Amino acid sequence: MGNHTTVTMFLLWGFSSFPELHNLLFVVVLLSHVTIILANAFIMVAIKLNHNLHAPMYFFLFALSFSETCTTMVILPRLLVDLISKNKAISLPECATQMFFFFGLGGNNCFILSAMSYDRYTAIHNPLHYPILMTQKICLHLIVASGVLGFSISLCIVITIFNLSFCNSNIIQHFFCDIDPVVSLACNLTFYHKVILFALTAFVLVGSFIFIMVSYVFIVTVVIKMPSAKGRYKTFSTCSSHFTVVFIHYGFASFVYLRPKNSYSFRDATLLAVTYTILTPLLNPIIYSLRNKGIQTALRKDIGNIIRFFSKMVNKKAQKI
Repeated sequence: MGNHTTVTMFLLWGFSSFPELHNLLFVVVLLSHVTIILANAFIMVAIKLNHNLHAPMYFFLFALSFSETCTTMVILPRLLVDLISKNKAISLPECATQMFFFFGLGGNNCFILSAMSYDRYTAIHNPLHYPILMTQKICLHLIVASGVLGFSISLCIVITIFNLSFCNSNIIQHFFCDIDPVVSLACNLTFYHKVILFALTAFVLVGSFIFIMVSYVFIVTVVIKMPSAKGRYKTFSTCSSHFTVVFIHYGFASFVYLRPKNSYSFRDATLLAVTYTILTPLLNPIIYSLRNKGIQTALRKDIGNIIRFFSKMVNKKAQKI
C-alpha cells in the first residue's frame, strides 16, 4: 500500500440507505447463500460419485461450481454480518484482500467458461480425437491456467487501486469492496489509472467472451452441416446449459463493469451488484440441473441413495426400540 494513504479504515455503507429492508434482506441473502452452497455441493458430489460424469465437460463444471461457491463466500458472509451489525468498518488490507479474491475468482469463472466452450468445440468438431485432445491432464492445465490468469489480473487491479491516496471520504457506497466505489474515494486518480483498470476488466470480460463466441461460431458451422435434424438437436442441447450460463454471467457483469460510469449512481450499482453476487451464482447450478440430463440422472440417483440410507437407519432404530 502507498505510504501516502491518509484513510486507514473504510465503512461499507451498502444497504444502509434501506434500513427498513435489513431484516428482509438478511433472510433473503441467508437463504440464497445456503441454497448456492447446497446446490453447488450437490453438483460437485454428483460428479465425484458418478463415473458416467467423469468426462471433461463435467470436470470443468465441477471446477466452476467450486469457484462460484468460493466467490459467494468472499462476499455474502460479510454482507450478512453488516446487515445485523452497526459496525461496518473494514480496514484497507481487509478491503484489498476481499477485492483480490472476488475479482480473482470472478476472472477464474470467466476463463473456465471459455475452457468449457473450447471443450464443446473440440468434442463436436473432432469427436474421434476428442479423448486424446481433452485428457484429464489437459483439463487440469486449463483449470490451473484459468486460476493463475484470473488472480494475476486481480492482483494488478488491487495494486493499481491501493497505491492511490484515499482522502476524499472513507464511506464505500457499496456492500463490498468493488472497483468503482473504492476508486471514487481516491484523491489522486488520473486518466492513466482509469485506462489501466478499464483495460484489465475489459480483457477478462470482453476477451473471454470473444473467445467463447468464436468457439460457438465454429460449433454452429459444424452443426449446420450435419445431415440429421436429430443429430443437430442433440448437439445443440449439449451446449444449451453452458450458453445460457454464459449469457446470464456476461450480461450482468458487462452491464455493471463496462457501461459508462456517469450513467448510474452508486445506489443503482449496489442494487445491480445483487444480480452478479447472488442471482447469477444461484441460477447457474439450477440451469445445469434442469438442462443437463447427465446431472439430472446423477442427482436423482444420489438423492435416492441418501433417502434409502436414512430409511435403513430409521428402520434399524425402530427395530431396536
